[in-house]
Amino acid sequence: MNLNIIHNFIKELPSDPIKTNTRRQVNEACFSYVTPKKTSNPKLIHVAKDFSENLGFTNDDLKSKHFLNILTGNKVLENTNPYAMCYGGYQFGRWAGQLGDGRAINLFDVEHNNKQWTIQLKGAGETPYSRSGDGLAVLRSSIREYLCSEAMYNLGVPTTRVLSLALSGDEVMRDMLYDGNQAFEKGAIVSRVSPSFLRFGNFEIFSSRGDHKNLKILVDYTIKHHCPLIGKPSKETYIDFFEEVMQRTLDMIIHWQRVGFVHGVMNTDNMSILGLTIDYGPYGWLEGFDFGWTPNTTDAQNKRYRFANQPNIGLWNLYQLANALYPLIDDAEPLEKILENYKNGFETKSLVMMKSKLGLFEDDAKDQQFIKTLEDVLQLTETDMTIFFRLLSNFKKDGSLKGLDVIKDAFYKPQDVADTIAQQWRDWFERYCFRLEKENLSDKERHQKMNSANPKYVLRNYMAQLSIDDANNGNYDLIDELFQLLKQPYAEQPKNEKWFAKRPEWARHKIGCSMLSCSS
Repeated sequence: MNLNIIHNFIKELPSDPIKTNTRRQVNEACFSYVTPKKTSNPKLIHVAKDFSENLGFTNDDLKSKHFLNILTGNKVLENTNPYAMCYGGYQFGRWAGQLGDGRAINLFDVEHNNKQWTIQLKGAGETPYSRSGDGLAVLRSSIREYLCSEAMYNLGVPTTRVLSLALSGDEVMRDMLYDGNQAFEKGAIVSRVSPSFLRFGNFEIFSSRGDHKNLKILVDYTIKHHCPLIGKPSKETYIDFFEEVMQRTLDMIIHWQRVGFVHGVMNTDNMSILGLTIDYGPYGWLEGFDFGWTPNTTDAQNKRYRFANQPNIGLWNLYQLANALYPLIDDAEPLEKILENYKNGFETKSLVMMKSKLGLFEDDAKDQQFIKTLEDVLQLTETDMTIFFRLLSNFKKDGSLKGLDVIKDAFYKPQDVADTIAQQWRDWFERYCFRLEKENLSDKERHQKMNSANPKYVLRNYMAQLSIDDANNGNYDLIDELFQLLKQPYAEQPKNEKWFAKRPEWARHKIGCSMLSCSS
């Protein structure tokens, strides 16, 4: 392998002076050096071949034993020093102290075509930040992360990427639903890739400890390598940096809402400083349109991270980051203004996004209320979000097709769409027809624009679970089938029409399809 290895992170940031890999509090350091755990019988299941070229890998590299050994932690690449990062975080609204890379090990950084990437293994063994965990991961969660990362990228959602998925050959003990029922599962390792894996929590840990010296070092490093246009270190630069983080976070969450994605665990240690979707745990896409839905069983009671609350949590997390950065700025007013801009920005961008899903591009003062009415009607009976918006593009503004006929396949219980519910839908379509008269687009043009905003295929939890079930039986074909399907989520793909379907009834209450935990 002839990769262009760079060492910016480990050369420019303070390291943990203790080299022994023991669980401990790590102070005044951004990372600790660690060595991945060797596995008994590694086997490569899948490789993101197209993306691997962006990192400098060749086809021969991907087929080599050397590649397998490095991407499963069995060998350390020459002249590299794997490391785990130190960070803290607010978990479910409470400060949790030091957390860190408990099951993630950063192998090395590469630069290719003027872009910097960090290659990281998830599930490659213990680190000083593993706390009570074993640092390993199971096949179930690794498949979910692998498929979802690429699905999100192809949907146009800012995200970390993946390079490979492999079995470790080892058994890993897990309590899948935290209910006391432990069982052995197949161990796996997924290699994740990102320009940076820095999180809000990397900055919060220094601030919480009063370590403003290293906080400044880390912020300066992040600006230099990831936001270089902002300028050299100064109070104004730090304010601009927070503004940049705010905008990226806002844009990411707008995309989540557009495609109906629910992250499930929006703790500040799971918030990328670059506004990338990171850490795919108990995530899910809305099946029925439901503002109150969360896939995470851990959050089932309070539903802090429910679909409708994601924008508010984004703001709450930014408040915590603002508090962490405050010692470098010593002025609350500009930070408060940026946070206020998030609120206003969400209202504006959310409206534009929802209008694009409906094929509305002209201004109309009544659009906000019109959309609110739709959201209410969508929740009268279980209505599949993805299918509804995709089918809606077939509606004709001359009213030649009855609205309910256009979207009928989106209803989980069609028999419920009668009497009052049916009338409310008819009333909404009448208003929609009237509103479309203001648009200058033809039906065909609107259809194309709507279909570019509304995906036909998303990674529904039951689809991921089917591939997991097959993989547990040694069949990995469905992983590749879904991987290829999700490369073109907006295309019609008539040969894959079977995946443009509502969640099967058997999956409604099945573990892995509707009930998920952070266990991986």
